[in-house]
Parts: sequence; C-alpha cells; structure tokens
Amino acid sequence: MNKNFALIGAAGYIAPRHMRAIKDLGHTLAVAYDINDSVGIIDSQHPQAEFFTEFECFLEHANQRKRTPGKALDYVAVCSPNHLHHPHIAAGLRLGADVICEKPLVPTVALLDELQRVEAETGKRVFNILQLRHHDAILKLRDKVAAAPKDTKFDVELTYITSRGKWYAQSWKGDPRKSFGVATNIGVHFFDMLHFIFGQLQQSVVHLNEEARAAGFLEYERARVRWFLSIDANDLPAEVQGKKTTFRNIDISGEQLEFSEGFTDLHTVSYREILAGHGYGLADARHCIETVAAIRTASAAALGADAHPFLKR
Repeated sequence: MNKNFALIGAAGYIAPRHMRAIKDLGHTLAVAYDINDSVGIIDSQHPQAEFFTEFECFLEHANQRKRTPGKALDYVAVCSPNHLHHPHIAAGLRLGADVICEKPLVPTVALLDELQRVEAETGKRVFNILQLRHHDAILKLRDKVAAAPKDTKFDVELTYITSRGKWYAQSWKGDPRKSFGVATNIGVHFFDMLHFIFGQLQQSVVHLNEEARAAGFLEYERARVRWFLSIDANDLPAEVQGKKTTFRNIDISGEQLEFSEGFTDLHTVSYREILAGHGYGLADARHCIETVAAIRTASAAALGADAHPFLKR
C-alpha cells in the first residue's frame, strides 16, 4: 500500500538517500521542507512533491492534508541539523505520522524520555536510521563474536579520519551547540555499531575532546576499544596524505574489518524494515545516546596503555 511521506531537511547531504528509499519502495514524497531552496534533486526523484522554505507553511499544509482521505501523512523523515531533530520529531508525531530520523536522534537521554512521552500522547512511533546494523560485514562480525567463547574480549582499535574543509567550521556542523561535537556527529554511527556487536558498555574514558578530534577508550562486555575520530587532514597517516581525504580502520584482535563497500542501499533496507514493522525505535537508540552524552561531558584523562596510538604522535 502506497504511503505518503514528508521530508524535513531536503537540502542536506543525507536527504537524497531518503528520497531514493521512498521511491525505490514505491511510496510518495508528498511534501518537503528546508530553509534552503537548493533542492533540485527532488526533480529526479519526486517532481510532484510540494516544497516549502518556511516551517509554519509546511505544518499548515501537512495539517490540511488530513482532511482528504488518502492524503494524510503516514511518515515524516527528519534529516535536519542535529539540534533540530527533537522539535522536528515531535512535530511529526503531532501531525499524526510515524517519524524516521537520522542519527544522532537527540543529544541527551532527557530528550529521549520526552520523545517517549510524545509517542504515548500521539500513539505514533519514532524510528532511528541505524544503517550499519544492516551491513553484511557488521552482521557477520556480530555472529562471529556471539560464537566465540563467552569469556573472550576482543581488542579493537577504531580510527576514523574524514577531512573537512574550512566551510565545515562555518556550517552548523562546526558549531558544537548544533552538532554536539565530533564524537557525537561523526562518532555516533560507530558507537552504535560497537554496542550492536559487543554488548553493553562497561567503562568509558575520554583522552581527548577537541573541536576537530576526539579519542578515548570504551570497554564493552565483549571488547576493549581504543578509538580516535578526526576531521583534520593533518591527522591522516603519512601514506594516505595527499592521496585520500578519508582514512577508516577498524582492527579487531589483529584482523581488519573491511566494510568500505555495501553502503549504497542501506537506507532503503532500513526503510523496508521500518515499513515491515521491524524498525529500530527509541529504546534501540538509548545506548548510543548515553555513550555520546557521557563523552561530551567527560574530563580528559591522562594517557595510559588504553590510549589510541595516534595520540602518541
């Protein structure tokens, strides 16, 4: 059955993946909203979609659709800047729609609890895009860890450097009040993945928390993880500098996790699972929200044996 979707944040980097998922699964993007009007991508996916650059007008249009059978919104997809996720999710629920939101869902557990209250008030659901949980390499690693002796703890080294130009600091992503910092903005994907594979978090130590980089140590039920995240090209290894702008390395007890491929359709897979009733909801997002919130507020500890090797450079 065809579903009607709205998209909040249509001009953003990730929005085209949501548009494609809606189209690929045979549904309709009925209306989109963004404060920016550089949304020509809509023409190649959903040329009939209504579009607004003022949120009040978007809300009024969405409410008017309820009067006509078959026109009411079934889902609202949220791809707006991180600090706007909470109000946009709540607005979608109050429109009478289920909501699909990008990571990080919200910055704090208190806001997560507030969304649970709005779910109860409206009878609608919030789903988080946790696409790495659908990646074949991640699922195979999870099975491998589950099959290992229960007393096995894997030693993991996670390094992710994704260079960003000067524009980044001028955008909302460079404002910690809006992005909530590097560990939250680019790290939340990995922290959810680590929990998904290795179980509950037992300990978190932060060694570095700067504007362009963050690092620390996480101990899970089944793993000890040294992690390093950066958006500074100067942190790229010498063998990569000048050749690539991104360096991703996940070493698990001496074996490399290779998952550079297979990302193309993960949003479509996520949407398919949500529409089939198997989506990841607020409870599934709680663990990584707790993790990034603790990292943001932690004081930097002295470097020890559990520090990531890049910190010694």
